[in-house]
Amino acid sequence: MGHMMTHSTLRVLVLLTLLSATAAAQDSGSIDEVLAEKLRPLIEAHEGDVAVSVRHLDSGAAFHYRSDTVMPTASLIKFPVMIEAYRQEEAGRLDLSATVTLTKNDKVPGSGILTKHFSDGAELTLRDAIRLMIAYSDNTATNLVLDRIGLTSTADTMAAMGFPETKIHSKVYRGSTSAFPERSREFGLGSTTSSDMIALLDQLHRRELVSPEASDAMLDHLTACESRDMLPSLLPDDVRVAHKSGSVSNARTDAGILFTNSGPIAICVLTNNNKDQSWGSNNAAQVLGGQIARTVFDHFNPSLPNDTSDRTTLRQGDFGLMVEAVQRTLNSMLEPSPQLSIDGDFGPATLAAVRDFQRQSGLQTSGVVDSDVWKALSPLLTEDEPVPDPIVVNAQVLPLAEADSVDGPPFVTCRAWAIADDSGGVLFSENADSVLDIASTTKIMTACVVLRLAQDNAAVLNETVTFSLRADRTRGSTAAIREGEQLPVSEVLYGLLLPSGNDAAVALAEHFGNRLRHSPSEERRPEADPLRLFVDEMNRTATELGMTKTTFRNPSGLTEDGHSSTAADLVKLAATAVSIPAFRRYVSTRQRGCTVTGSGGYQRNVLWKNTNRLLAISGYEGVKTGTTDDAGACLVSQAERNGTRLLMVVLGSTSSDARYTDSRNLYRWAWQQLSSTTQTAAPDTGRSAE
Repeated sequence: MGHMMTHSTLRVLVLLTLLSATAAAQDSGSIDEVLAEKLRPLIEAHEGDVAVSVRHLDSGAAFHYRSDTVMPTASLIKFPVMIEAYRQEEAGRLDLSATVTLTKNDKVPGSGILTKHFSDGAELTLRDAIRLMIAYSDNTATNLVLDRIGLTSTADTMAAMGFPETKIHSKVYRGSTSAFPERSREFGLGSTTSSDMIALLDQLHRRELVSPEASDAMLDHLTACESRDMLPSLLPDDVRVAHKSGSVSNARTDAGILFTNSGPIAICVLTNNNKDQSWGSNNAAQVLGGQIARTVFDHFNPSLPNDTSDRTTLRQGDFGLMVEAVQRTLNSMLEPSPQLSIDGDFGPATLAAVRDFQRQSGLQTSGVVDSDVWKALSPLLTEDEPVPDPIVVNAQVLPLAEADSVDGPPFVTCRAWAIADDSGGVLFSENADSVLDIASTTKIMTACVVLRLAQDNAAVLNETVTFSLRADRTRGSTAAIREGEQLPVSEVLYGLLLPSGNDAAVALAEHFGNRLRHSPSEERRPEADPLRLFVDEMNRTATELGMTKTTFRNPSGLTEDGHSSTAADLVKLAATAVSIPAFRRYVSTRQRGCTVTGSGGYQRNVLWKNTNRLLAISGYEGVKTGTTDDAGACLVSQAERNGTRLLMVVLGSTSSDARYTDSRNLYRWAWQQLSSTTQTAAPDTGRSAE
């Protein structure tokens, strides 16, 4: 729980460090120039906009970088929303123990657990909704809270507190509710400055943010935040962090308090317009946040070189991995078990258990884990499962698997793959019928539906698409077209297939959904959502193509229950798609520029670059990338060698780089197999690696 260590040498050195830092901060207007020299190179090397504020809450030593620049918050704005809820309860205008009922209309996509795991009609208290909003960044829970406190109340309270740039603009995934439309267009869900966030965290730590009791409750919510990206990612395991992060495609944010041996440290890192918009843990902005937090931690908590003083005792107030080991061992050895929480915090419960153990072992009941207690506790349980005796471990002869065969396909990281001829006939495969998430390879079908319409009527490609707010606010990879902007269908397809624009997928579905064919039993209802009608057509087309294990839930490939396919089905789809000349032209284009027109008549230029890195190598011709946390890195591709074209699908590679390595290795192996069978005049077109 972040208590001060009792080790005297550490306390003396930390005190001297803090006194020095405080003096330096006072001499430079509270700015710690030594810390600044460490942080500025990290920030300036980042490819994107950054704002950072740091304050040691005991000494006042600080660092600021563009701290008054207004930046997007993403889900970080949920911290001020929580503040407003507790302020309303303190004023008697809200009861956080009151229950709310979850309905189908309340559910929105994105982060959280309510939408995916809770049934319609489920009841929870507002306090529990706040917990989900902070701990899991639950978007549905956030909207439930906003419904009770009022959308504009957070901005009003922040302004009254002296933070006018801190606002939540709309409900989550409900852009039409925006109370600040201009700011919504510029910043998305919310906006703030890093200096505002640090001031709020400072008041929270001083228990002045609402009442002391409410401040403690809010701090507990922030400590429960499940995200370990950004600020906590590089910190020692025993450092407690109370924080709230936020992530959208081009902005990553985090703000919180680090509870360290030298005292609490407030940090806020805001990023925007990031070049790296990937969603893995190695995203550049997330890594930057972790590096900043670790640099700040090390600056205020220097290591103790050549320290040989006594560290053999543990007592109340200590914390860390050795305390965890003591707690785990006491739970196992004491009768009855004290059922201690394995939290690494040597608190009153652990103290009582140590004394009980000392009494049972005939030792002095000091409550201190000294050398006698260590001996009596040995061997320590450092893991949940007991580690076997070394004599047993060292006597074991572990089995060996057979040596790798020199035959067969190369080893790859992906979960499934299939290689087919240009007609879609599978030549080689592994796990090709496994039903998996497919991410943005979905957009092959989205483009197919549109281009098949264009085959019947070429004028379709000249139609003007106007992007809706729903399209603009679609999360994930984007063509970066804003609400109200217009461009022809022919250009939207580039935005769909090159940068993998989820916004473009929604815009096309909305544009074409109402004109697609319906089964005789279906009514062409004016109120029907065109996006849903478009997805229905995607599924009808899949059935027509014999994609028996494929179901589409959306036109973009964003993760959604039941949205899945197989490698074998996707090669069928790819074969159909590449048979359309216009599709081949789109997916083989490496970059595309076009001009879009805004609702007020303005024009601006956009540049789209193809996410498929194989196009930089001679012989590769497309087709589509896809990446989500659930799907992994996916790639549908086509390559030609010596007049023969192959189609390939790899699903679930371990990283973006790995999907290209997997594909290139499989292509090289496939060409070798085909060359060998051609030479022996005995082709084996049914070969499978399954």
